[in-house]
Amino acid sequence: MRLRTALLATTLMAAAPAAASATTITGPYVDVGGGYNLVQNQHMHLGNPAGAAIPGGGSSQIRHNTGFTGFGSFGWGFGNGLRAEVEGVYNFSYINHRGGTNVLGKTHSSDESYGGFVNVLYDIDLKQFGIDAPVTPFVGVGAGYLWQRYNNMHTNFVGGASTTVAGTRGGFAYQGIVGAAFDTGIPGFQVTTEYRMIGQPGSFVDGAYNYSSFNSTGARTTHGHANFDQRFNHQFILGLRYAFDTAPPPPPPAPVVAAPAPLPARSYLVFFDWDKYNLTARARQIVAEAAQASTHIQTTRIEVNGYTDNSAARPGPAGQKYNLGLSVRRAQSVKAELIRDGVPAAAIDIHGYGEAHPLVPTGPNTREPQNRRVEIILH
Repeated sequence: MRLRTALLATTLMAAAPAAASATTITGPYVDVGGGYNLVQNQHMHLGNPAGAAIPGGGSSQIRHNTGFTGFGSFGWGFGNGLRAEVEGVYNFSYINHRGGTNVLGKTHSSDESYGGFVNVLYDIDLKQFGIDAPVTPFVGVGAGYLWQRYNNMHTNFVGGASTTVAGTRGGFAYQGIVGAAFDTGIPGFQVTTEYRMIGQPGSFVDGAYNYSSFNSTGARTTHGHANFDQRFNHQFILGLRYAFDTAPPPPPPAPVVAAPAPLPARSYLVFFDWDKYNLTARARQIVAEAAQASTHIQTTRIEVNGYTDNSAARPGPAGQKYNLGLSVRRAQSVKAELIRDGVPAAAIDIHGYGEAHPLVPTGPNTREPQNRRVEIILH
């Protein structure tokens, strides 16, 4: 129930709205966070060198209660979604039950772990899926080393006997990370939510922890080693991140204008909707003006050049190739309209330049209406 509740809380935080543009990190950043730490039940075995039966001896199961976690990290973003970071972490949880013992008893204690990870993460740019939102999901994995400490785990059994387990042990640890970053509107500053699963496989099954057993009068009757199996932490975290060298977001698209700015008498511009090559009513009017002008000006050749902005309906390297074809289709649409307006087909040369030669310089992957155009030049 606690695990389901924490998962639901993380999901709701990830769905909360924000009010800025998603950020891709380039360069150094720092990240801090903290939240809820839930430790799965662990199996413990008390070995008895003397071979005598002891209260609570043999195998039992340790149940953890509430806990918390905190971390700080320093990382580097490569500008393509990949990030690498070094992290220090501290985990704490209470222990409130020990089940499966040969005598009933009550257990109270706590444990903690501390150490570091090296993480590799990937930010998922939602714009490549046609989603323009101020949130960036991310996934990651990490490997590192954690010290695990049991703080005098004391069990009082029926009849007055008791056992105490204590010790510190370090070992290999790994983690998986799933989360999302939300832009705040302050350049480089983001709020993050994430779920982490930390595992330590077999780091405790080597007699690293000591135990002592006491009788009802408080005298120690035996002692030995306490062994634990693998350990899993489930963590639900809220954090803050600051990137030092975040590029400013591209300028917002300029409003679509009803008519282009004045142009030289021998040049005309026709504009297109995003990812479209069909002519609007206004575009047909401009093409008609160019066709009419070609009959009044000494014209030997009409050059029709098509262009796109640097956003694309298809993600990745295929986007530039797609835009090149789109610019040719736009030029072909204008040529067909010129022919309908009486211009001889042999007098028209068409070219497609894709994203090259923008009319308005922009940042990457920007929908700029004035760059989605065809230029008609009368020679």
